[in-house]
Amino acid sequence: MPKTSNPEWDSSFAFLMAMIGSAVGLGNIWRFPYTLYSNGGGSFLIPYIIAIVVLGLPMLLLEYSVGYKFKTSLSNILHKIKPKFEYIGWFITLTIFLITSYYISIVGWDLIYFFLSFFKGWGADPNLFFVNSLLQQNNSLNGLFSVSPILIISTFAIWIVTWFICSKNINNGISKISKCLVPALFGMIVIIVFYSITLPGANIGYVAMFTPDWHVLSNLDIWIVAFGQILFSLSIGMGIIITYSSYLPKGSNLFNNAVTVIGANCGFEIFNAIGIFSILGFMSHVSGVGVNNLITEGTGLAFIAFPQVFNVMGDVAYILGPMFFLCILFAGITSLIALIEAIRYSISEKFNLSRKKATTIVCSIGFLISIIFTTGMGSYILGVFDGFLNNFALLLGVLFECIIFAWFYSVDDLIKCLNEFTSFRIGNWWKLIIKYILPIIISVLLIKGIYNNIFSGSVEDYIIKGILIIILITIPLILTKMKRVTKSEII
Repeated sequence: MPKTSNPEWDSSFAFLMAMIGSAVGLGNIWRFPYTLYSNGGGSFLIPYIIAIVVLGLPMLLLEYSVGYKFKTSLSNILHKIKPKFEYIGWFITLTIFLITSYYISIVGWDLIYFFLSFFKGWGADPNLFFVNSLLQQNNSLNGLFSVSPILIISTFAIWIVTWFICSKNINNGISKISKCLVPALFGMIVIIVFYSITLPGANIGYVAMFTPDWHVLSNLDIWIVAFGQILFSLSIGMGIIITYSSYLPKGSNLFNNAVTVIGANCGFEIFNAIGIFSILGFMSHVSGVGVNNLITEGTGLAFIAFPQVFNVMGDVAYILGPMFFLCILFAGITSLIALIEAIRYSISEKFNLSRKKATTIVCSIGFLISIIFTTGMGSYILGVFDGFLNNFALLLGVLFECIIFAWFYSVDDLIKCLNEFTSFRIGNWWKLIIKYILPIIISVLLIKGIYNNIFSGSVEDYIIKGILIIILITIPLILTKMKRVTKSEII
């Protein structure tokens, strides 16, 4: 039956676990350690903390207050503010949908590695296995016509799990899963980190990570990286925060919730990074190779560098390996259900579809798109998608969102909403940040992203980016023009 009322979280704990689960994703595990190390080590924590205060907390409070006040989807909120703004809502929703389509493929890779880790199935050369055996990488157009059956199976399995969770009502699905997976994820990370720091040579890694390079603080790029890390790490501008906060019951303390989520997310990043570098320090100690030659970003760290470490670790790797890939799996699933929920909510609100029907539509179309990333050219296309969508489309959406809520809606109403049930008073300082400082910061990040996308890449890159631009312009326009379905029209 059609959606009839807005659901509510069954407890504050459920909301916090869901919010933390959405924020703690793959980037926290494998992107932040590299970012910290390669941008000044310990000195990077200064711009990182400033970015939390200036960007992270104000934007989180903005999205919390908007979702809590309107209690509807992002596209519907923007339509209510001004009908023409609905286009921006669908632009953001489509952007995160496309991000989800490849993000879920990476989680599928991890599912495969989870099973391989029980017997080190990647063999003696993890790099060769990952590139040739698993991805069957072929960066030419011919690669589009070669599909890996194991990748399709793993991707389909993750889509099914995601559909199963999101098709249930909020408390039987996302709430229950988040309350199980997020504490389990944190528990396993604690075990991994405490074991890692006892390994021979662990100090080589974490000392290298935290050794400060104070000269980098005069480099504008380092500050841009720090602000970008906070923006992506907290899932700002993806509709997730607005969606989840719209399910909060009256009387919720928005400020305390925001601070808790930021503390848990950023604490996880730094704590996890200690474990990652301790293990890399052990590898450096065993192999005689410097940490700078071992550390890498993204999938290379998870699917190449760490399997190499597990190969030389001995029998304990049969415990540590599965636990490591299970952490990635849990982090991936809690982020995926948040992404799908934000997309599903907009579809349900626009066309008055039931949760299950909207989820089925989103997941079915998403799986068809994900097939592209199971081809020989899939990893290449994934890299282009990731760079373009995160460094351009998503930032553009965040900028529009910030400007609309700060300038076209009553900020004072949002301040009243934030101050209603908290002892910490939000005042003009917050209004100043969201109206003036944040648009400038986000504009700088966007300009940097545009520069990186325009002045780098092959002919194939530009073709893929061109197709994405056409999709991002036309599909939101079509969805905006489509008639909004009301309950009476269904009946």
